[in-house]
Amino acid sequence: MIKQISVFVENQPGSMMRVTSVLTESHVNIRAISTFDTPEFGILRLVVDDPAKAKESLTQKGFVTRVNDVIGAELKDEKGNLNQMFKILADGEINVNYIYSFVIREEKAPVIVFHTDDFQKAEQVLKEAEVKLVEESEL
Repeated sequence: MIKQISVFVENQPGSMMRVTSVLTESHVNIRAISTFDTPEFGILRLVVDDPAKAKESLTQKGFVTRVNDVIGAELKDEKGNLNQMFKILADGEINVNYIYSFVIREEKAPVIVFHTDDFQKAEQVLKEAEVKLVEESEL
């Protein structure tokens, strides 16, 4: 299981930079990032090398944050692999709430990060299908 930090930011120029500046100053490395926005605010979803330090640093600077679990699945860079993972999850009747990926892993395979309502079942069906799951220590 991987810890993800969600940061709520105003939908204004420079708001994402303020978040990344806090993390840079705190020597926290961003491994993956995804955004979701509405007209008024945005949510940054981040996978970092030190989630506790990131949350503490951002909270001290006034950001509203939340830490939650996500699953990381390592997929070879081959046609159809993402579709195959979705099929495994669909066959297991597992809903994916959102998904994003990152590929900068020092010559390792890309990782697909996703959130679901049933982590235990998702991990079980993916392991049974021999999909390599990634732990935080492997990022």
